[in-house]
Amino acid sequence: MAVRNRLIRGTVEEVWTVLADAERYGDWVVGTSDSRREEGVWPQVGSSIAYTVRLGPWSVSGSTVVRSCEAPGVLELEADSGWLGTARIALEVRPWGENALVTIDEHPLRGPAGKLHNAVADALIQVRHRSVLARLADTVEKNAEPVHHTP
Repeated sequence: MAVRNRLIRGTVEEVWTVLADAERYGDWVVGTSDSRREEGVWPQVGSSIAYTVRLGPWSVSGSTVVRSCEAPGVLELEADSGWLGTARIALEVRPWGENALVTIDEHPLRGPAGKLHNAVADALIQVRHRSVLARLADTVEKNAEPVHHTP
């Protein structure tokens, strides 16, 4: 299991605004070259988006389905990357002072990724999570309203 946390300079609501926007999925999910709504209203349970991941000349199409949603704090997804298999991705957003603490927890479920899951795979997922959370932070912080403190 690969779990990583990141403090984001923004409120829980500002983070949730990004997570709840299907059109912005590619802004924070590493490797996603494009995404589009597939079914339902994101992020309602059962809704899904389709995406393409490109690596050089290769591409893989997949979809992500919302399995659990408790706005504005919990979003659990199942990403299906075709022949690679599926993964559970849970995001938790909670207040941390004036900021938001985001926790991402990912675990392969089905297919080769699930069968071959090991410590090396978790280490690679951790590297990816570092980038995912950095991109999420950049996306949120670019759109956040500046905080003005009065003396």
